[in-house]
Amino acid sequence: MRILVTGGAGFIGSALIRFLISNTANQVCNVDKLTYAGNLESLTEIENSPAYQFRQIDICDGAALEQVVQEFQPEVVMHLAAESHVDRSIDGPAAFIQTNIVGTYTLLEVVRKYWMGLAAEQKDSFRFHHISTDEVYGDLEGTTDLFTETTSYAPSSPYSASKASSDHLVRAWHRTYGLPVLVTNCSNNYGPYHFPEKLIPLVILNALEGKPLPVYGNGQQIRDWLFVEDHARALYKVVTEGVVGETYNIGGHNEKQNIEVVRTICGILDELSPSKSGQPYADQITFVKDRPGHDLRYAIDASKIATELGWKPQETFESGIRKTVEWYLSHMSWCQHVQDGSYQRERLGTEG
Repeated sequence: MRILVTGGAGFIGSALIRFLISNTANQVCNVDKLTYAGNLESLTEIENSPAYQFRQIDICDGAALEQVVQEFQPEVVMHLAAESHVDRSIDGPAAFIQTNIVGTYTLLEVVRKYWMGLAAEQKDSFRFHHISTDEVYGDLEGTTDLFTETTSYAPSSPYSASKASSDHLVRAWHRTYGLPVLVTNCSNNYGPYHFPEKLIPLVILNALEGKPLPVYGNGQQIRDWLFVEDHARALYKVVTEGVVGETYNIGGHNEKQNIEVVRTICGILDELSPSKSGQPYADQITFVKDRPGHDLRYAIDASKIATELGWKPQETFESGIRKTVEWYLSHMSWCQHVQDGSYQRERLGTEG
């Protein structure tokens, strides 16, 4: 099967491609603009595979997309290319509108034109898989409620609003034009190769350098954590076995307060790489002003994908976070290379 992956140099996209090349017999074409968060070093272990190719393309460039689609002739498109950091969307929403909305529209139109020209059998088997986020659902007010595939959308940030818009476009192209689509909404991912503006890698790297560990507000915000390699398995399960037109929520069954996550990382670092000062890393925790419009709780009901497709996460939070910390400790050169000067773990998203 020929799979075109957009955003394959990003965190989730690179995990997906590593899984596809290492565990399946598929041909993969990676289309990525290589923004600050896209890094081909995340793909060095598979870059020489004859089943893999890379094209540097902006998904807003319709002509370039059309060319690669015609040359590669994909049987599946898995769309992950997106601006994805909430804080960055607060400081500069325009890039999120352009990539996540205009880019998704551009890709949909190129793919629809290509799909319409396929022979009947190829047309029936073709799939467009749109990978999205649980943040489109907004804030869970209760302590026991869960996001389901039918939860109403109520995005809170420019990022989540742009992703909600792209979800609606994909579903509209299915209903209006018949394009065979699948949509997945996932909880917070973590794991190896995560760009260090996100909470877990930022805490690991700041701790090792003796810098403050910033925790928004009181740290009581709750997220459901999903190990990125579990997510990659789920995405392949959906695109190969999922029902066209359906949405599948993908969660890790690991609800944790942000402060719990930070303290857990500190404890693992105390064990594996004690600070030179001899002080526990938790002493570096610093509570900072909360993010504008910060949602308190996200939690996913992943029973649909478990029941219908037989997927469940293999990693607990405890096993996954330990693997993640160990990976960063043994890949510090990757961390140095990925930070090219445009991001130095500074605070973003303070506008408003």
